[in-house]
Amino acid sequence: MSHTPEKILRNCRTLLLGAALSWLALPGAQAAHAYAQFGDVKYAPSFAHFDYVNPQAPKGGEITLVSPTRASNFDKYNPFTLKGTAPPGLGSLVFETLLTSTLDEPTTAYGLLAEDVTVAPDQRSATFRLHPKARFHNGDAVLAADVKHSFDTLTGPQVAPQFRTYFGEVQSATVLGERLIRFDFVRPSAELPLVVGSLPVFSRQWGVVNGQRKPFDQIVTEVPIGSGPYRVERVDFGRDITYERDHQWWAQDVNVRRGQYNFDRITFKIYQDNTAQLEAFKAGEFDFIQAFIAREWARAYTGKPFERGELIKEELKHGNAGDFQGFLFNTRLPKFQDVRVREALALALDFEWMNRQLFFNAYTRVRGYFVASDFEAKAMPGADERALLQPWRHRLPAAVFTQPVPLPPVTSLDPDSGHTLRDHLRRAKALLAAAGWHYRDGALRNAQGQPFTIEFLDNSGSMGRVVTPLSKNLEKLGIQVQYKVVDFAILQKRLDVFDFEVISNRYVGSEAPGTDLLERFGSKAAQTVGSGNLIGVRDPVVDGLLDRAITARTRPELVAALRALDRVLRHGHYSIPHWYGSVHRVAYRVGKFARPAVVPRYYQPEGWVLSTWWASAANR
Repeated sequence: MSHTPEKILRNCRTLLLGAALSWLALPGAQAAHAYAQFGDVKYAPSFAHFDYVNPQAPKGGEITLVSPTRASNFDKYNPFTLKGTAPPGLGSLVFETLLTSTLDEPTTAYGLLAEDVTVAPDQRSATFRLHPKARFHNGDAVLAADVKHSFDTLTGPQVAPQFRTYFGEVQSATVLGERLIRFDFVRPSAELPLVVGSLPVFSRQWGVVNGQRKPFDQIVTEVPIGSGPYRVERVDFGRDITYERDHQWWAQDVNVRRGQYNFDRITFKIYQDNTAQLEAFKAGEFDFIQAFIAREWARAYTGKPFERGELIKEELKHGNAGDFQGFLFNTRLPKFQDVRVREALALALDFEWMNRQLFFNAYTRVRGYFVASDFEAKAMPGADERALLQPWRHRLPAAVFTQPVPLPPVTSLDPDSGHTLRDHLRRAKALLAAAGWHYRDGALRNAQGQPFTIEFLDNSGSMGRVVTPLSKNLEKLGIQVQYKVVDFAILQKRLDVFDFEVISNRYVGSEAPGTDLLERFGSKAAQTVGSGNLIGVRDPVVDGLLDRAITARTRPELVAALRALDRVLRHGHYSIPHWYGSVHRVAYRVGKFARPAVVPRYYQPEGWVLSTWWASAANR
């Protein structure tokens, strides 16, 4: 569950003079049909459609699926405010952005609402010319004034604070003409044109009642006025929502949308727990689901509907960076502020036992925050990393420079290996003692006699089978553990104000991380209610490396900055790393759908299905 705005990147119309970096170097930058952070534009200005779509895909039919998040209800239609929960699908189906990303390029954007983009030679601004055909669902043209209104609103005080962080390096938006708008940046950046290109745009008329504009944080049940392929249709408020394809959608013949969004109706159903959800799938209540729990995939995705061939389960390959998942410590609490304590607690998780006994050996251990990507730190720092880290040497532990990057402990069954669970717990006990925690009077206590307790917070109960063996190991150290399950809405409220001790969280892997990391690890976000910096990282070294990543002008510079960042974070032991899978596990109803022949390299199942699959003839 990540709070950061999803990076949706976009395109433009006019000439592209070779690679993007070549035209950026010209004395006067020219409008281009695409923008690439590092110059790698795949599709020429005249391209007809993306390679991974079927441009002749028929329209019609419907698909029903479940929310991909942990939400157990929804209570508003405004996805941009802090309070409440918006329905699934709203952001990607109803709203559009200036530029759009592709599923086969990591750092390139093509024009959607904007037909072309011009980046200043000094990279201090980007100017977007809006597509003359772009229309909102109420029939109004999408104009520069709407874009400015959206930007000013999303960087104002009435929205969730992560938007202000995400767009924090954008100084201003200036209307230059009816369909022309310029964004000025705080400093030069090759990434910021992509950031502003991902701005969700909505009509100025949204929230206007009887000629009066409501405060944005009071726009709750007013249906958004967007320009996307779908409108909100039927709603069982708080439970199910159906989106209907806009048959007059302005972009249905635009090259970046040709062959996409083919279903006439898309319905999301919401269930209270995983068991009810899976049984509903078997009973035919919905058509597509992604599985995240290995035990369920092996044991529960079975039965007569699978045996009769009505349902099929499939493991889909992808080229995504690995997701980060782990137990996150709230370092705002005194007991988690000592790095030795955090390292000790991580030693108590026996992944190898869990993988054998609980996960059917389906997972690989998460090693760091950019696992299975170019940005993952390896062994000793290279010369490029050392150059970035050297100015911070006085603030870093010597081990950052002298020892390989920390790896999660590996538990061996060999009693003479020195890596048994007992060995790990013995090491944990020593670390805790060094941090001032000693066992006495039946508990691990600090100098004030306070016992060490931990509360693991969850909303579904699915982590219980993981927390239970971990708890038993922690109890051997004298630590008292409580596993508390609460409703998602309560969990979200507690996370927003950082009222938790340990939480399980997942961040989807990215081939182009950048500004979004400010929301996850930046010091400013650590103090901002509702931010994604759940850990509470407040470290000038981390801030400095984030700055180098955001201002990187080449891919090697970005790689070096993020490897150094990964190294520093891993030496900080801010989490207990979990595990990740190399495939997407999905199940769906047979005979209802068809899909393109080409599978893109970078995708998440739900987005790929909704944007490129189509209904079979029998389902239309």
